[in-house]
Amino acid sequence: MDTALIGELALTGALVGMMYGLVAVGIVLIYKTSGIANFAQGAIAMTGGYVAWAISALLGVPIWIALPAAIVLMFGFGMLIELTVLRRMIGQPVIMVIMLTFGIEIFLRGAIPGFLGSAVKRLDLGIPQAPVFIGDMLLNRAYLIGGGISAALIVAAIVLFNSRAGVMMRAVSDDQGASWSVGIRVERAIALAWGLSAVTATAAGILWGSMQGVDWSLSLLLVKALAIAILGGLDSIPGVLLAALIVGVAESLATGILDPLLGGGTRDIVASAIILVTLLVRPYGLFGHTQIERV
Repeated sequence: MDTALIGELALTGALVGMMYGLVAVGIVLIYKTSGIANFAQGAIAMTGGYVAWAISALLGVPIWIALPAAIVLMFGFGMLIELTVLRRMIGQPVIMVIMLTFGIEIFLRGAIPGFLGSAVKRLDLGIPQAPVFIGDMLLNRAYLIGGGISAALIVAAIVLFNSRAGVMMRAVSDDQGASWSVGIRVERAIALAWGLSAVTATAAGILWGSMQGVDWSLSLLLVKALAIAILGGLDSIPGVLLAALIVGVAESLATGILDPLLGGGTRDIVASAIILVTLLVRPYGLFGHTQIERV
């Protein structure tokens, strides 16, 4: 196979992986703060895309105002989910809380398209359609811009977790009782994590919505995000960067190389295969912290 084509597939995959990783960051943020795996992240990304479209198309607000407005609204929506739904589950088994997040995923996946329409919505961010050439490689300009924005936001999340707010959230994750004793508002820290998680999901939903349109299928980003979060380590935001590259490149190469041989469909199984292999071989991911409990 042509070297330029392989390079093009790999670079495109890396950029796409970064956009997947933006959804995964939200999963890791919540897990690092509360120890809960958030299975609602895909539907929250979809909801964010719908909200941005609704503000722009239905209310007639310019896109450069609609996007930050959608992010602010979704930050509040994320905190509202924690306040009105998740906080009621304090003291319940962890598996019940996880199933509740999956229930939120299913509810939003049906309710939002049902309310705003299931037809694909056009979300135009004004990104030029002309491709970018790097040597003999041709790149989609939307992927290039979206991947760059996503990588910058992931790095910002890493910086956040080294700030005062990040230390507070990590302390809550390590020991909620000890956090209470030193004056940290545990509920506020967890609500902040849900709000920030909704922001990263919304940014991803907007970027993907601008390329493929806004509809229920944006919620399927959950599977890609889970693959990245599990591979990188559910408690490691830096792990998201490397895992996003691996998942994106693997998916792109599988599509470009294996699809012509097998007749298609390999893109849909790469993320699932990565989840399965990671859980079997290295359950805590590449950078996750192994926890050993005496029983």
